[in-house]
Amino acid sequence: MASAAIFSSVRRRRSPSLEAFLVPVDLTQVALVQTLAALSSDLVSCFSDHVFFFQRRNSRSLVRKVEIFLVVLAYLRDSRSGSSSNLSPTAVLCFKELYLLLYRSKILLDYCSQSSKLWLLLQSHSIAGHFHDLNQEISTLLDVFPIKDLNLSDDIKEQVELLQKQGRQCKLYVDKNDEVLRLKFFSFLDEFENGRIPNHVELKLFFVERLGIKDVESCRSEIEFLEEQIVNHEGDIEPAASVLNGFIAITRYCQFLLFGFEEDELRLCFKNPKKPWKGLISQEMAHTFLTIPKDFCCPISLDLMKDPVIVSTGQTYDRSSIARWMEEGHCTCPKTGQMLDDTRIVPNRALRNLIMQWCIAHGVPYDPTETGDASAESFAAALPIKAAIEANRATAVLLIQQLANGSQGAQTVAAREIRLLAKTGKENRAFIAEAGAIPHLRKLLSSSNPVAQENAVTAMLNLSIYAKNKSRIMDEDGCLGSIVEVLRLGITVEARQNAAATLFSLSAVHEYKKRIADQGGAVEALAELLRVGTPRGKKDAVTALFNLATHADNCSRMIEAGAVTALVGALGNEGVAEEAAGALALIVRQPIGAEAVGKEETAVSGLIAMMRCGTPRGKENAVAALLEFCRTGGAAATRRVLKAPAMASLLQTLLFTGTKRARRKAASLARVFQKCENATSRFGGSGVGYPFASNSTTNDVSVVPMSISVL
Repeated sequence: MASAAIFSSVRRRRSPSLEAFLVPVDLTQVALVQTLAALSSDLVSCFSDHVFFFQRRNSRSLVRKVEIFLVVLAYLRDSRSGSSSNLSPTAVLCFKELYLLLYRSKILLDYCSQSSKLWLLLQSHSIAGHFHDLNQEISTLLDVFPIKDLNLSDDIKEQVELLQKQGRQCKLYVDKNDEVLRLKFFSFLDEFENGRIPNHVELKLFFVERLGIKDVESCRSEIEFLEEQIVNHEGDIEPAASVLNGFIAITRYCQFLLFGFEEDELRLCFKNPKKPWKGLISQEMAHTFLTIPKDFCCPISLDLMKDPVIVSTGQTYDRSSIARWMEEGHCTCPKTGQMLDDTRIVPNRALRNLIMQWCIAHGVPYDPTETGDASAESFAAALPIKAAIEANRATAVLLIQQLANGSQGAQTVAAREIRLLAKTGKENRAFIAEAGAIPHLRKLLSSSNPVAQENAVTAMLNLSIYAKNKSRIMDEDGCLGSIVEVLRLGITVEARQNAAATLFSLSAVHEYKKRIADQGGAVEALAELLRVGTPRGKKDAVTALFNLATHADNCSRMIEAGAVTALVGALGNEGVAEEAAGALALIVRQPIGAEAVGKEETAVSGLIAMMRCGTPRGKENAVAALLEFCRTGGAAATRRVLKAPAMASLLQTLLFTGTKRARRKAASLARVFQKCENATSRFGGSGVGYPFASNSTTNDVSVVPMSISVL
């Protein structure tokens, strides 16, 4: 089983694992010599004629050593002296050690033959060290190898003795030509670091002539391999992840500078746009979210932790979540149920750094909260270096040129690359917009090519996350209208969903909420997506509607567009119920909104059902919505809520077991009932506890925290 694990790690392009240093099978009950001969033969047949691009001399030297061992093993196998019963204890011990060395040799040679050229170049010293260590261990084995006990022929003895002599003289070997290339690669990094773009001719000589990277596909494979190393090594990597990101940025720049947009790539865009091309459609980010390590998620909010802290029970939570838990009067650990010895919380710096590394490696935005913690400084090395930023800036210029003047196919590919470039880093989003990408992306929103349209709107979404870009998008003539058209009539589901997410992002600016709501068809399309969209589409739609509802002047527009009906219908959908209730709580604060909600037959029953079975935050929003509905709708609305079955017991439950805010809202609602003419007769003996009503002094409606996902 160990061998399977090692070879699978090689297929995943990881460095040789710790298991490579362990004997993978029990050799005590097998034909030892025959097994070694078969392994040696397999290794020689695989690598004797293989041409290694790097580590040629080290690889050939190691294969030659294995060839001599194969000669010895084949001789013993074919003679009676190779029988396990005829081997001395020393010989058996040496052959078991040889099995380990052969196995490690195969792992190392596999690694050198399967890794990318740029990675092997960057790791040349480290890999040369692995070869040297292996050679020394082979030399040590040969020093104690019982040649005289094995009855070998004279010519085979001479070969083994020569190998012994050579082994004692082996030294670490680093190919001078490889070292020159490695230093040249670093010189490109230095030039970008100093704000200079390397010479086009030198880049072509390095990538095409010296490394043999001659097309887009080869370049893309190199980039993907380097990206995988950052992920696989989980930040523990040399060069550092930040430096490696710089090399990735340089390689991406050269991909477009040297090779442009090849026809085969364009044909892929046109002929099979529905094929899940890696990094192309929004499913990619969905997979990213699905694979967030469980240990990185807060047990309370289930979201990625921004500021992990440890409580007295040893459990880790996000600071904001556990602080809110304690503020609500809880004195137990949410996960274990144990009593907390005290309320002190200790920053989990190690986990925080791991989360930051994971986010950078996966292109997930990460904005840690400011806590005065010095851990962020200790992670400075993982932040983007200037060379990566400058190389990405140069790449953006090339891509925008294609957006402006390229063929339709080239524009499609350029939009995809801009989208990916805008996934991470405010610097990337800033210079892409400053270079003039937004007007060209706006034009592409009307494309009849589904891939082009999807990438254009997703690029717009990613750019909009940067605050200054929101105004650039909104100020671009016709841009908002084009985004709404994609939302209404987008060719793919992903395009429509991402258009909704873009409106949510833009509506974070208060002054834009009214403009978005007044844009023809915007609210109607969001309401329709909330009704019939995919789970992710519904989430994008309801968050956008929530943001629009926070602007008082949008109430009548949302009613006209059918948003209220859609929000009421969403109360029964667990995935969007919290946000739907929150939006309704905002809408019913105005008389026209309360009237519209009152006309919905299932509105009150849906909110009460959330009070009974919803999440803690859902219960908060539901009782807040009912409170505002009764306050604004007057006695008629209050009596309608009063008639609901088990209302008294629900209020009582919230008053004693709800969150701090839910208790406050429930007390306020009880006070409203108390003022109603029928309150005394219906609730007199229910034990609701009206004295709690005096705790309510506020009239707030919470804003459900939401985040924007880059795609």
